[in-house]
Amino acid sequence: MEEFKHVPVLLDEVLQQLDPQPGETVCDCTLGGAGHSVELARRVAPTGLSIGIDQDDSALEAARQRFAREVPQARHEFLKGNFGDLDDLLVQAEVPGVDCFLFDLGVSSPQLDRADRGFSYNEDAPLDMRMDFTGNDLTAARVVNEYDEKDLTRILRVYGDERHAAGIARMIVRERQKAPIETTLQLVDVVKRAIPAKDRRHGGHPARKTFQALRIEVNHELDALDHGLRAAVRWANTGGRICVISYHSLEDRIVKHVFHEMSQGCICPPDLPVCVCGRVPIVEVLTRKPIVAQAEELQRNPRSRSALMRVARKLDVTSA
Repeated sequence: MEEFKHVPVLLDEVLQQLDPQPGETVCDCTLGGAGHSVELARRVAPTGLSIGIDQDDSALEAARQRFAREVPQARHEFLKGNFGDLDDLLVQAEVPGVDCFLFDLGVSSPQLDRADRGFSYNEDAPLDMRMDFTGNDLTAARVVNEYDEKDLTRILRVYGDERHAAGIARMIVRERQKAPIETTLQLVDVVKRAIPAKDRRHGGHPARKTFQALRIEVNHELDALDHGLRAAVRWANTGGRICVISYHSLEDRIVKHVFHEMSQGCICPPDLPVCVCGRVPIVEVLTRKPIVAQAEELQRNPRSRSALMRVARKLDVTSA
């Protein structure tokens, strides 16, 4: 399990914004390599509790080993699951509330680096892309080979922001009629042939957006994010902090929308003499603009270049 290593993004900023205190309960909803969790645990130990959630058995086992090595004094509970099911997972953990939530979205470094997971467009592997092998039978290969051209176009355009979505979908359908597209490099070749040569010379790897779109579809990531964020707000103690690091505009848009919606009070027309909607602010948004990585971190960890962090604090709604 030692190969499951992950450089935590925006670590200093996470610690500053969440400000975990001794005795508090922290919940890392995307445990990964436990880089963030270990540092959060140091600050709440020994009386506090660290909860870690991940869909990947390798991540969970690596986190257990790392906690035993680096923070043996920390009380912790690691749970296998998707943060979209956060309500059920926290019921399982039997905690009354949480003081610090962290969502570090996207694919962890080890998942990207292990070719057999199918997330990388640089290594040949089966087209899988599932973050949890046991709880999901939808693979990227099934999407590529079974979805119709219209749905493929929609996924590539909406989830990947791919301007050549229609052309790529058309090429996928044409090629799979000859033989199934079953590996990552097969798909890369199809995508490259669908994109005009002049457009392949800039904007990074030509298959990057296609792979992002397929990963989001396979793992239902956007639905899970919306559900998980709303559950975190419900479970947060008064004054609890919720920190989200996203890596593309779709994720960031959802985070911004949910935080904005939950920070709004009365929405009644101004000419009504009294409020009839009953809405009160549930959170205070602490980041009007997302926090981004500084130059030193960008040089040290290139994967931080697209990171956008937003933070909200749970308000006291008991008297509302």
